[in-house]
Amino acid sequence: MSTLRVLTLCGSLRAKSSHAAVLEALALVAPDDIEITRYADLGALPPFNPDHDVTPPALAHRLRKLVGSVDALVISSPEYAHGVAGSLKNALDWLVESLEFPGTPVGVINAAPRASHADAQLREVLRMMSASLDHRAMLTLPIHGSARDAAAIAADPALDAPLRDMLACLADLAAARRADAAG
Repeated sequence: MSTLRVLTLCGSLRAKSSHAAVLEALALVAPDDIEITRYADLGALPPFNPDHDVTPPALAHRLRKLVGSVDALVISSPEYAHGVAGSLKNALDWLVESLEFPGTPVGVINAAPRASHADAQLREVLRMMSASLDHRAMLTLPIHGSARDAAAIAADPALDAPLRDMLACLADLAAARRADAAG
């Protein structure tokens, strides 16, 4: 069995974020055959400019290559003014025309159940970008405002089980993608 490589994108740039905590918890509950890497340059990405899309700036090029090197993505984003966080949307805009993104299995974690607008908007953007989405990898978890850190989230059976199920779903989607590519 091969290692599943997952890249996480946190739409929040805050130092202490419930969205970052849930993505850190995902790494804690991941089985040994799943390698989780957090994308750390979201706030440093330059604003998307279609004029620079053919030859993107170094950080945007690196993001594309990183997305192309993993088997799946997991995204968690806060909701700002009924929308996806601007920093995350900027990163997704850099991936729209990339050859690396289409067909990538993507999981979405909404850490604030009341934040339904951004969650729906993010899913729509990902559909338009040709992500491989499955309802089993779309989670809404009651984490925002609970002051739980990653260890507490991972230790909570009501939160740990859906995170593990999400990873299993992404592993299935990635395996199907590899099988399709092989023949």
